[in-house]
Amino acid sequence: MKMTGNTILITGGTSGIGLGLALRLHEAGNKVIVAGRRKELLDEITAEHPGIDALVLDVADPDSIARARETVAASHPGLNVLVNNAGIMLLEKFLDPAGLQVAEDHVATNLLGTIRMTYAFLPLLVGKDDAVVMNVTSALAFVPFPATPTYSATKAALHSFSESLRIQLAGADAGVQVIEVVPPGVRTTLLGQQDSDQSMPLDDFLTETLGLLREKPDAKELVVERARFIRDAVATGSYDDVLAMISGS
Repeated sequence: MKMTGNTILITGGTSGIGLGLALRLHEAGNKVIVAGRRKELLDEITAEHPGIDALVLDVADPDSIARARETVAASHPGLNVLVNNAGIMLLEKFLDPAGLQVAEDHVATNLLGTIRMTYAFLPLLVGKDDAVVMNVTSALAFVPFPATPTYSATKAALHSFSESLRIQLAGADAGVQVIEVVPPGVRTTLLGQQDSDQSMPLDDFLTETLGLLREKPDAKELVVERARFIRDAVATGSYDDVLAMISGS
């Protein structure tokens, strides 16, 4: 992925990693469109950061995705990068009947949202120079956090989805790069981690991640050092130990 001169759509762009990427990539000389459900937050972002555009989008709603696609196709025909970042992370208890709705919400937003966005926007990217689909997954795709089981499962599914997407697009000579971003716990409002000493500061995560991309623009995965021991737990034979650590057992 080139670092400047792109037109980039970022889902879940009103806070956390999504907003952080939007600001950094805008500063680097890209046209950025932030997408999110809450119009008031989008209005604040565009007012505070002239040049960034906004799009009301709920990735859990197929009709909202279809409307967004038509809007972007008309207003930003040069779109060449899709960042699938939108997601939720909530605690879930299997013995609580309310946990089923929590699980279903994770699947609808994290997994189906990304799949539907990819199907909807991929035709707009094919044939564009330097086209990219970037999927933000999690280190928990590789070793789950048992307190958030369906969140972890959706991220594992998105890792698999990204691998298959990359191979299919390469085989079809579609000219679309697929990049997976694998964050550790980051200090954002996701699961209330904004003040957690155990989570990586957001600015540090953004600096390291974008640094990795600058060093290797053809990267398949962007894994910061803090996430590496989880990402590689199976390969290093440390899976059981890492799972126990994450579980607090």
